[in-house]
Amino acid sequence: METIQFLVQGSADEPYEVTFQKAGNNLSAFCTCAAGQNGQYCKHRFQILGGNTESIVSRNSEQVPIVVAWLPGTDVAETMAALAAAEREFDRAKKIVTNAKKNLASAMRS
Repeated sequence: METIQFLVQGSADEPYEVTFQKAGNNLSAFCTCAAGQNGQYCKHRFQILGGNTESIVSRNSEQVPIVVAWLPGTDVAETMAALAAAEREFDRAKKIVTNAKKNLASAMRS
């Protein structure tokens, strides 16, 4: 099993520990932030998986591309793609609602 750990500065005074583990086609990611510890969506893990090194305070940000390279072919990649598709659909739906509200407001003025 391969493991890479980062320290990421979040909203707390102390940095969070974000750990990635790869074993075959299985990719696991853990974070010590409250959301990560509760099994919730944690932006710290997804920022790193997206190649973002901005909040990394450990001296190993050059390892981010290694973690990103672990992603293809994993169930995490599939679910991230599904999330991206859902976010695009959500954005499209928001535009439809905004236009519907404009049309309603216009109809009320006539």
